[in-house]
Amino acid sequence: MTDGNGFLGGRLLVVAFEGWNDAGEAATGAVRTLKDLLQVTEITSVDPEIYFDYQFNRPTVSTDEDGVRQLEWPSATLFGPEVPGEVGLPLAEDAQLRVSGTNAGNIYLLLGTEPSRSWKSFTAEMLDGALAADISGIVFMGAMLADVPHTRPISIVATSDNPQVRAELGIERSNYEGSVGILSVLAHAAELVGIPTLAIWASVPHYVHNAPSPKAVLALIDKLEEIIDVVIPRGDLVSEAAEWESGIDTLAAEDDEMAAYIAQLEQARDTVDSPEASGEAIAQEFEQYLRKRNDGRDGRDGRDGWADGGRPGGDGPRQQ
Repeated sequence: MTDGNGFLGGRLLVVAFEGWNDAGEAATGAVRTLKDLLQVTEITSVDPEIYFDYQFNRPTVSTDEDGVRQLEWPSATLFGPEVPGEVGLPLAEDAQLRVSGTNAGNIYLLLGTEPSRSWKSFTAEMLDGALAADISGIVFMGAMLADVPHTRPISIVATSDNPQVRAELGIERSNYEGSVGILSVLAHAAELVGIPTLAIWASVPHYVHNAPSPKAVLALIDKLEEIIDVVIPRGDLVSEAAEWESGIDTLAAEDDEMAAYIAQLEQARDTVDSPEASGEAIAQEFEQYLRKRNDGRDGRDGRDGWADGGRPGGDGPRQQ
């Protein structure tokens, strides 16, 4: 249950997972940005042997600054403030390098890879960690491939199954029915144990095969900042988003079919954004995006599109 201070009155956990819920690596990109800017430390991490199929989520190898080869296993890690509750008041010289605001010392992070198996056990372990950290609210970050143009602002939708959160933040409840990822499983379980939840989703153009998508990361951070009442430095994200959009413009200029398809998406988006469009119509469009997941073409890594030889029409780019 939310306390007397509402959803924003306590410790907030911001969650993102690589995989099905992370088109264009936008959700994990947003949470990784927070991790770099917040003064957080690892609280707990799951045992990858229990939850991951290494043929599906393979470990990765890299070389650190000292030239030492490091092996990293898929996992999920809970991070918390070094000094919980401390108000973020950065020094002048690093004012652009830290998250600041009343809630800065109350932000926790859960970042990892969507598990391959034992979702019920995984959920129980994650919620045990949240309860032990005295988390009072959870914000889930997601991104999906959708029929949206890269030339328009990234569509962001915030929903909650909790009536108190909806009333406090002025958001709607999702009416989606169908296949779900680990975010929905965690959200359902959190509400059952009394932790209110909120979901923020970005729509990533499905024809853009390359990840990450900095424009979607930036849109998620903008919405998160608005909701949780903190100031999040953008760093190079603004320029990276502009370069990302410019690069796609260049590709479209060399491909008439792609340009025509984008023009169709722009027209559809402008119609939805027109003053005559109702909030209900916009919500229905979002629900349609989600339902397309049921065809099994989930855009698992956000890379489907023209690079795979797709074109608009019967054999065109796969949709979310």
